[in-house]
Amino acid sequence: MSGQINRREFLELTAGTAVCFAGVGLFATGAQAAGTRLVSPGCRRSKVKVARLYMGVKGAHWPTPLLNFDEEIASYGKQFAKLDAELADVDFAVDAVVTSPAEVKQIKDKLKEVDGILAIHVSMGISGILAEILSAGKPTAVFAIPYSGHEWSSFGGLQKQPAGAKMECFLTSDYSQLAAAIRPFRAIHHLREAKILNVTTRSFKDYADQMKAKFGTEMKQIDLDTVVKAYNAISDEDAKAETERWIKGAEAVIEPSRENIYKSCKLALAFENMMADENATVLTVDCYGSMWDKTIKLPAYPCVGFCRLNDMGLGGICESDLRSSMTHIILQGLTGKPGFVSDPTVDESTNSIILAHCMGARKMDGPTGPMSSYKLRTVHERQEGVTSQSQMRKGQKVTQAILIGSELVLYFTGEIIDTPVGVEVDRGCRTKINVRVDGDVTTLWKNWSNGLHRQTVYGNVAKELGQFCRYTGIKMVDEAAKV
Repeated sequence: MSGQINRREFLELTAGTAVCFAGVGLFATGAQAAGTRLVSPGCRRSKVKVARLYMGVKGAHWPTPLLNFDEEIASYGKQFAKLDAELADVDFAVDAVVTSPAEVKQIKDKLKEVDGILAIHVSMGISGILAEILSAGKPTAVFAIPYSGHEWSSFGGLQKQPAGAKMECFLTSDYSQLAAAIRPFRAIHHLREAKILNVTTRSFKDYADQMKAKFGTEMKQIDLDTVVKAYNAISDEDAKAETERWIKGAEAVIEPSRENIYKSCKLALAFENMMADENATVLTVDCYGSMWDKTIKLPAYPCVGFCRLNDMGLGGICESDLRSSMTHIILQGLTGKPGFVSDPTVDESTNSIILAHCMGARKMDGPTGPMSSYKLRTVHERQEGVTSQSQMRKGQKVTQAILIGSELVLYFTGEIIDTPVGVEVDRGCRTKINVRVDGDVTTLWKNWSNGLHRQTVYGNVAKELGQFCRYTGIKMVDEAAKV
């Protein structure tokens, strides 16, 4: 399987992973800009490269001395076939059976090129083999079903040693975890392949250099003239068609005029073309700062454009927030779903935190998932512009996180207990979710630091996020956990 992925391959990817998608053919709403070649983070240039190594010794006593070694490995092929949809963006660039440390040494150079190693425990006698694999210094997920061998008893101790610093273990009879083990590799790959466009006049070179050095992520500054040219290049016909889609799809249009919706939709199409021209994956705009002051103004508010990019499986992030942009890429790599940027407020009476922002993504389950109902509203704090007030799902488990610098992730998990998005709740930002915290909300607010913004994604992905952090040498702190 080739490591390079072409446009046709992208279009053939199924909904099982919701991670790598081309722009054409995937818009539930939204016009297709001419010549678009957009793909989601991590898929701009290549597939996720994984080394799949089967570790074992023929004739070992466990799982049984009668084990047919070749048939056992072939049985894993059948399990991987069931996971084709979720692994559609994966290239098993190294695919080998290793029965001795010497055989690992023979493929060491090839291991340098992969995002991670999936080491499958087939039989007893793999301690030396695993040690040689770990010496490659790559993120390594060890998968071991029951009865594979006794070596599991040393894994915990090995993780505490420098050699095992990048090792995670999946000791389970659930073969679907073979795909789960690869998700953190995908996030690593996405960060390295991602390109973030930041529309601002402010310098962010130091942060960009830090992210490039740690993760390989590229960031580029975009000026207002570039945005205006892209906006003016959108035809009136396309802008009107996009306007009709947004109005027709909305549950209601409350404040915005058709003219303002038209301008916002035209800017949204311009954003798509800008992303295509730059081969970028995430866009953020200094919409409350240098792009919306007395002398410099965007052609329209960017909220509709951000929402549309998130619906497509890309990234649209408010307020020139590069930390949230980076976190968005990580969480999308782990889940295939967009994040929701928020300004929170606390309600201790329900052990909850209300997460609010005026730009609410409509497809929080990912680009092939269902679209939530939405209303077209003004941006609340400004009482102008256009944004989508989206209805998220009660009872949904969520994870909120933020990457601080290159060495720390703050996070907590919880459950959506209310979605106060109606016109009657005329406080705070337009889209709101009330999240009952797993832990203690008082501890959470007392631990809160590093500003307001966080990214919230559907699902409890604390385990996968922890694996990503282990692989990348990042400390992970649950802000709501009582000490």
